[in-house]
Amino acid sequence: MGLRSDMGDGRARTSGYAGDVSPEEAWAALAEDKSAQLLDVRTRAEWGFVGLPELSAIGKRVLLSEWQSFPQMSLNTAFLNEVDEAVAQAGADRSAPVYCLCRSGARSRSAAIALTAQGYQTVYNITGGFEGDPNADGHRGGVNGWKADGLPWRQG
Repeated sequence: MGLRSDMGDGRARTSGYAGDVSPEEAWAALAEDKSAQLLDVRTRAEWGFVGLPELSAIGKRVLLSEWQSFPQMSLNTAFLNEVDEAVAQAGADRSAPVYCLCRSGARSRSAAIALTAQGYQTVYNITGGFEGDPNADGHRGGVNGWKADGLPWRQG
């Protein structure tokens, strides 16, 4: 984890991006701030087979752009352009808070750092991601993360 400094609103800033938030904190911020956006950086396969956050109850839709492309898991060279386009289509810009989500919080942290480096002003990583850490049996979705926190989602 990077160095942390105060952002002026009581939250700490992690070097390279705005910081880590829980799925519940992200949901609350998305519901309260009309400009805030949820960006799912998992792969198309994950969106289709594992599911997606469901934001219709708060009048939003999840933005989708792969950070890495399946099956090679190579970095998506179009990532920034795709995110810029999705954010603009949502009626926002680089000043809007963006909450990045992946399976467990690793890829989304990398994406948050990259977006911040490219001029996005406030980008958060959602800890635990969509599925969270595996349990003792190696299964995801019950320990932590979006699903385990009982937040709305749908099968792709």
